[in-house]
Amino acid sequence: MTSLPSRLRDLPSWQVTLGVALLALGFLVAAQLRSEGPRVRYTTQERSPLVETALALQADQEALKTRILATNENIRALQQEGEGSAQLVRELNRQLEEARIAAGLVALEGTGIVLQLEDSSATLPNDANRGDYIVSGRDIRVVIEELWLAGAEAIAVNAERVTASSAILDIGGSILVNSAYLSPPYQIAAIGPADLFERLSESAGWVDFLRARSEAFGISVAVAEPATVMVPAYAGGVNLRFSQSAGAETPTP
Repeated sequence: MTSLPSRLRDLPSWQVTLGVALLALGFLVAAQLRSEGPRVRYTTQERSPLVETALALQADQEALKTRILATNENIRALQQEGEGSAQLVRELNRQLEEARIAAGLVALEGTGIVLQLEDSSATLPNDANRGDYIVSGRDIRVVIEELWLAGAEAIAVNAERVTASSAILDIGGSILVNSAYLSPPYQIAAIGPADLFERLSESAGWVDFLRARSEAFGISVAVAEPATVMVPAYAGGVNLRFSQSAGAETPTP
């Protein structure tokens, strides 16, 4: 019986080489199969959780986009509301400023006239009433009324602003306007249209006043038309304690 080494020696060299090559190839194939098995299992096992995580992240991203769009809409709505509120505030401030001007709480400057009333310097007759020859609170009230009727928008007497609640009274030898005691001469500053003096001159009440007080008793009435007339703001209180409508008999608290 021939031994195995003898048989191997009898084989051609190319067969031996081929056999070694095939054997090596078999080992390589087996090794490759062993390495591919865990890799495939690993990829298959891990893919599902990764997909789920990616889908969850995508859903979160979509939700965030939706929230961002909603927030932007809210911001635009608030901005529009803010613009509306700002417009409302501007309108309220305008109305408040008009009310303050009407109440005399704002100093004004503009076109107008300045009237100066001064006591008469004429010699009094023996039987004369001295009160007829001095400027009275009634004179001031008549002039102010005529100025309002002529279109005056703001009036002050000796820098004391005249308002709807102003009282003009005779107190001894002076005149009380608001809570200020004024002494002659009395300067009545009035702001109004450029033709305020022309309007005043055409008033029948003004003409009657001049005849009754200036011509008859010598009360001095001077008129000036400066380029700019200043009227200060009212410095007193604005709370009314009593009011009376036209035709009412008694004041209503």
